[in-house]
Amino acid sequence: MNPTATAVAWIGGSWGAPEELQLPLADRGLQLADGLFETVWVEGGRPQLLQAHLRRWHHGAQLLGMAPPPTEAALEPLLQEAISRAGGQGALRLNWSRGNHRGRGLDLPEGPPMAEQHRFWLQLTPCRATFTPLTAIVSRQERRNGSSLLSRCKTFAYGQAIQARREARGAGADEALLLGNGGELSCGASANVLVQRRGRWLTPALDSGCLAGVMRGRLLELGLAAEARLEAAAEPGDRWLLINSLSCRPVLKLEGQPLGDWPGAAADAERLWRRLLVPAGLDQLQP
Repeated sequence: MNPTATAVAWIGGSWGAPEELQLPLADRGLQLADGLFETVWVEGGRPQLLQAHLRRWHHGAQLLGMAPPPTEAALEPLLQEAISRAGGQGALRLNWSRGNHRGRGLDLPEGPPMAEQHRFWLQLTPCRATFTPLTAIVSRQERRNGSSLLSRCKTFAYGQAIQARREARGAGADEALLLGNGGELSCGASANVLVQRRGRWLTPALDSGCLAGVMRGRLLELGLAAEARLEAAAEPGDRWLLINSLSCRPVLKLEGQPLGDWPGAAADAERLWRRLLVPAGLDQLQP
């Protein structure tokens, strides 16, 4: 990563630093968190697993009754320009809000959603992927709702994750794990959960309320993990990970209790994470 690289953003035809560009105050994404985003890892000058991110982005828009976001073809010149300006490694955020309509309130305009009424912007922030171990608690305050459409989409509404993280930090931990409505393990505040139990990686099913993470999807696609109902309690010999597009972090303590000795935990986590970045069709070539 270029140490002198700085974040860059684009909106409405203008490039600039994120703190310099403006979003209209009437935008529903700003006022009501009415929008979707994707966070894509950029490495070697290439957005990683971009097609999987765009599939989830478009599927979320369909579920929420929004117009389709920009296609890969439409995005390509903007992404290349962003990488040219900010460098070839970092976090790329693609934003799609329902835009601003006349009047106020929750109601939407009549008729089918129109892309020209929506708003797109992007930001590329140079950073490094994270594999350092962490400690976690189980949130007593926040739960995921597996029956909500919003749980199936990566929306702007991250208030619950912020409060769960705040709860964790207040308890002296790094991260909070959230339960589903049925009391089963669902996810972390900003990542999917992986539990290696008796030599097999397991992850909560989507009906727990966890987000259909892109890296989670790759694990299932490659047969490296399976869905299972999990309780928020460790068993002897467990290894726990929190994984998303920017990180894969071992959980070394849960509720203050060590999860067991795991030599080389960070290196193992990075190795698994990087295996998921291999393009489809080349997976079987990996050792």
